[in-house]
Amino acid sequence: MAAMDLNSDVGESFGRWTLGADAALMPLITSANVACGFHAGDASTLRRTCTLAAEHGVRVGAQVGYRDLAGFGRRFIDIDPVELTDDVIYQIGALQALAGASGTTVSYVKPHGALYNAVVHHHGQAAAVVEAVRAVDPDLPVLGLPGSVVLELAEAKGLRTVREAFADRAYTPGGTLVSRRLPGAVLHDAEQVAARMVRMALEGVITAIDGTDVAVTAESICVHGDSPGAVQMADRVRAALLEGGITIDAFT
Repeated sequence: MAAMDLNSDVGESFGRWTLGADAALMPLITSANVACGFHAGDASTLRRTCTLAAEHGVRVGAQVGYRDLAGFGRRFIDIDPVELTDDVIYQIGALQALAGASGTTVSYVKPHGALYNAVVHHHGQAAAVVEAVRAVDPDLPVLGLPGSVVLELAEAKGLRTVREAFADRAYTPGGTLVSRRLPGAVLHDAEQVAARMVRMALEGVITAIDGTDVAVTAESICVHGDSPGAVQMADRVRAALLEGGITIDAFT
């Protein structure tokens, strides 16, 4: 029987500003990509989020990104690779401390937003992220896009890699994500999204934005926590996978 991890971006509120429905998402997911304070989140938000994850038996991952609160980490930054390595180490370490204080641990690392997309092709930044994970804990898996440079480099350095698919994002014919600047980049129909993820899990393909099929093999599915209707989307994806005979479980 096929198995699939469900992950979502959480811990992205800041001070009095609330984003996402973390409490409602936790019962539906198996892995939580918790912000680390650089693209979103503050110390109290992150600790509360880690506590929520611990209460629901959800694995905590460090979602590391550019130092870009104003842009929510969705703007590329041409940062020196050494500085990027240090920034990623800093973020993982901060979340490790907050997770530990919440009765859980950081179990994996996933880049966020513009950094996630950059390390698909940007060798220097991909290498910086891999070096940071190795420096903190070489047993931490790295989540990324299938075929990305960051996963290739991580595997070459002996790190565990986890390929993920995006439920609510459109794909290019080349297997990358359609830029959020383009129309149709974010999907909103929960039934359509759920059917796409069942097909991906069973057949290893997703229909790209031009109507062609693109091969996508993944162990984890991401539903963005800040998308409108994220809870309903995650609930429908989870239900559809179970209906399709797919077990919902954290990746090993």
